[in-house]
Amino acid sequence: MKAVSTAVLLATTIACPVVAWAQDAQTASDSGSQNAGSSSYADIVVTANRREQSILAVPIAVSAVAGDTLATKGITNSANLQDAVPNLQISSPYGNTQPNFSLRGISVANEYNSNQASPIGVYIDDVYMASRTSHGMGLFDLDRVEVLRGPQGTLFGRNTTGGAINFITKGPSLHGNEGYAEVGYGNYNTLTAQAGIETTMVEDQLGLRIAGNYVKSDGLIENVYPGGRDPNRQNTLQGRATLRIKPGDGPLDIKIKVYGGRDRGTQAAIHGLLSARTGLGFFQVNENRIGLNQTDAYGVSANIKYELSPELSFTSITSRDGGSQLIQQAADGAPQDILDVWWRSKYAQFSEEARFNYGKGPLNLVGGFFYGWDRVVTDNDFGIGNALGPGVDGGFFQHYRQERRSYAVFAQGDYEIVPRLTLTLGARYTWDRSQYRDGRAYLYAGYVDTPKLPLATTVPCAGQPGTCAYSPTATFSTDGKNNALTGRVSLAYKFDSGPMIYVSYNRGYRSGAFNGGSYTSSSGINYVDPERVNAYEAGIKGRFLGNALTLSAAGFYYDYSKQQLQDLRPGPVGILVNAPKSQVYGAELEATLNASDAISFNAAVGYLHATYKELTLQGANLAGNALPFAPRWTLQGGMNLRLFDTGSSKLVFSPNVSYFSRQFFSPLNEINAPGTVQQNAELQQRAYAKVNATLAWTIDRFTIKGFVNNVFNAKTYVYGLDLRGAGFPYPFLVPAAPRTFGGSVRVAF
Repeated sequence: MKAVSTAVLLATTIACPVVAWAQDAQTASDSGSQNAGSSSYADIVVTANRREQSILAVPIAVSAVAGDTLATKGITNSANLQDAVPNLQISSPYGNTQPNFSLRGISVANEYNSNQASPIGVYIDDVYMASRTSHGMGLFDLDRVEVLRGPQGTLFGRNTTGGAINFITKGPSLHGNEGYAEVGYGNYNTLTAQAGIETTMVEDQLGLRIAGNYVKSDGLIENVYPGGRDPNRQNTLQGRATLRIKPGDGPLDIKIKVYGGRDRGTQAAIHGLLSARTGLGFFQVNENRIGLNQTDAYGVSANIKYELSPELSFTSITSRDGGSQLIQQAADGAPQDILDVWWRSKYAQFSEEARFNYGKGPLNLVGGFFYGWDRVVTDNDFGIGNALGPGVDGGFFQHYRQERRSYAVFAQGDYEIVPRLTLTLGARYTWDRSQYRDGRAYLYAGYVDTPKLPLATTVPCAGQPGTCAYSPTATFSTDGKNNALTGRVSLAYKFDSGPMIYVSYNRGYRSGAFNGGSYTSSSGINYVDPERVNAYEAGIKGRFLGNALTLSAAGFYYDYSKQQLQDLRPGPVGILVNAPKSQVYGAELEATLNASDAISFNAAVGYLHATYKELTLQGANLAGNALPFAPRWTLQGGMNLRLFDTGSSKLVFSPNVSYFSRQFFSPLNEINAPGTVQQNAELQQRAYAKVNATLAWTIDRFTIKGFVNNVFNAKTYVYGLDLRGAGFPYPFLVPAAPRTFGGSVRVAF
């Protein structure tokens, strides 16, 4: 009852003033609203309910960002998406590689191993991407990005305790031929090129779209070490082709997509050993081993839709994807070898979703089944310098294979009980099965890039780390399984004057997981319980002022249990544990205003209170601490100002600003674990704001654009760990990029 009361109170606080003001505004503008309903302010269509609907008719907190809006805001990679969505944070110790998404405070917390599933389900054209390595992608030739906040336990059900992000690419329209090409240049010797071309071979029946993206730059951070590489160098190439077949313009619609991409940049900069920071600026490092971030991704998918009747359709989505990563990370930020890690893994996945959609009169139904399989094979190498003894380099090698299978059946229905009042009921039952195989690790003399002499087996090893004789055939295996029932209930009412209000309950689930980070002892390789979220939400959305103003607001309360995160035990041994209970509540408001034909504004505000109710890590009681990557306030604002428009030529100025209040990188916040030399207060980012701007001049088919990101060169961190707890004498902090600027020329044809 307390949870429900909190959610209702938050929603009422937001909704009541908005409804009252909006209805007054609607009354004052009735004469204009009749015309605007079908004018230039077209509805944004989303597929959050697995069918096409106006974003204002979906009783879910969802943000939809169009592809051209992403470019206007300077968002060219998924790791920058937080600049456009409230209560979204993105972090990573690896730069743009393997981003960690946090929605309304729910994230992987301090877990950084590649075998973990994201609690924010990431989809590309409705295909679930199991590997977090594949989530760091350049954004190009997109129709839109849909961000669904809150657990999606029914239609996007796999591991979505926090929400879902669906990247929707442009596909063939089957009408005519069109395309574009764009080249750009910026500081740090940044070269960009992007193109898309669409051809219709048979009108309404057969079409092909091909798109590509290329980015190359020098390092964005300077390395003062003589002859050393600069970190944060970019070198990305991506391509995609989509074939669409609609025989005879009939009921069958087939989309076949293939894609591939690779990244050959350098590692993210690290601020580590404090003595190595002497005399350096924020955007400088002194590091002898700046490594490479080498990732590959590829796949093929088939989306087949068949309209059995005007009311009933069937959709099958089949995909096969794979890739690899080799991240050579100097984790000490120093000109000597203290800690160097090679994160190496290969992944593969297969998924199939089949569903039926039915819609007639007051009833809309969707139901089907899902099967997903994924595998990750990991070979990590941890070089620990001369920790074995003076002049004796050493380290640990780790290998394991993880396979997961997920089966689910689901159904959701919307029924208009009476005119304008709609009830939604949905349920999903999931079976998850996981295997950890061929686990082995050993201590060696040597280093990550030199011959190694095995000294002792650490996995499997029943004794203290380093006390078991080396055995090349000894392996460790374990299994995990769990089932879950999740679902959704909501009630939505649409007023005569336009706004819709809704209340909802959602139950989310994230499967149990293996600890992928234990290599000093097999005692840390465990399977932890699933995460679960009971989410209560109330909201309002609608258009006012003759459709010139669009508003969406929501208040929410989460009962969040068993978040999966890392604890450090003596050894040192990293072990995966569950945080027993957390409490999350907050509110969001998004608005766009088309003030005139020449100027429009957009704004978003997010408030978040996310704390642990029960949690002990490293012997410290953390009840009341904030969840990591959960700033109390997030604000975004921007405008599009048309400076002139002659019909054949126009000039548009688009500045935008993003603000984030303080956030912690660790569940310990500012608490230092008893008996350690930790200084966890360093692991946070104070409140900051970043300003981006673009100026675009369009002349017929050509667009000349200038941009600047991080205008005031804000110095911020995006990730942090305290390695003192693991025996290394320094923190681990990852700085964000400095100011970047440049220009581009685009031609449409």
